[in-house]
Amino acid sequence: MTSPSLATGTIVVAVDGSQHAQRAVSWAAEQAHLERRPLLVAHAAGEGDVRSAGWVGLAGTAPIEVPDLLRSSQHVVDDAVDLALHLRPDLEVRRHLVLGDPRQVLVDLADHAHLVVMGSHGRGVFRSILLGSVSAAVARAAACPVVVCRPTPADATLRGVVVGADGSPESQVVLEFAFQQASLRRLPLTVVRTFWDARAVAPGYDAALEADPELDELRRLLAESAAGLSEKYPDVPVTLRLAHGLVDQALSALAEDWGLVVVGRQPIGSLRRIVGGSVAIAVLERARCTVAVVPEPEATEPEATEPESTAAGPGAGDRTAGS
Repeated sequence: MTSPSLATGTIVVAVDGSQHAQRAVSWAAEQAHLERRPLLVAHAAGEGDVRSAGWVGLAGTAPIEVPDLLRSSQHVVDDAVDLALHLRPDLEVRRHLVLGDPRQVLVDLADHAHLVVMGSHGRGVFRSILLGSVSAAVARAAACPVVVCRPTPADATLRGVVVGADGSPESQVVLEFAFQQASLRRLPLTVVRTFWDARAVAPGYDAALEADPELDELRRLLAESAAGLSEKYPDVPVTLRLAHGLVDQALSALAEDWGLVVVGRQPIGSLRRIVGGSVAIAVLERARCTVAVVPEPEATEPEATEPESTAAGPGAGDRTAGS
């Protein structure tokens, strides 16, 4: 079935009847309310569900027919809509129910959506207990930002938003997304740039206290990358922070204490993604809070080929920074 005609700026939330999906609905409803956007509640009865229904019949019990599967799925969608409207009665909410691969359905919807919101993983013992194959696949390929919701301590959201930034023109969309989220929720924002230095493993090393021309340059670039957005969002208190280590490790560690971590995703096929792997997916797998993955545009200039210019593995004396 083809994707619905989405109203401009629609937020899509994926549901499957699980508690993880309920958490996603709550987050998406609040987001739609804050941004004054319509909400689309989407559910795809996937190929695995259809195969499981047939297998039940072979086991000697009555098979689940496709119409029954659709009726069951309708209840999933209706319950999610009811929850969204209970939380925010003013929302404009639509339904989208199809048979198909949930990953492809959501990636197709992402081509026209403002944002896709998902739970950390779905139902069933065959789902990934770490992240969820659907969440990971959509975060890797979606054309719009993807938010993956995880359980968050009640006081964590009061601590603000964390975003990784490397100062590149492509990462500005990631930084602006983080500023916007902090502004919408009236929360502080911490902008993190990572670096690697073999000296930093020495006991007592503190980048904030270290007098080093190269670190001073990183601090300057970090401040410049956030300066324009600080003017655009004057209500957002901003902290600039240098962190030693790889990007995914630093952001994942911070994410344990904060409400939302925002990370960029390089375009598929880009040199940074090939050399350094997908930092975004690594953060998703490690973080214990809600994560927003924001796709970056293609680089406007040729990317350097030396390992020192990437956020890949460290070497003695090497310094890297990234988002």
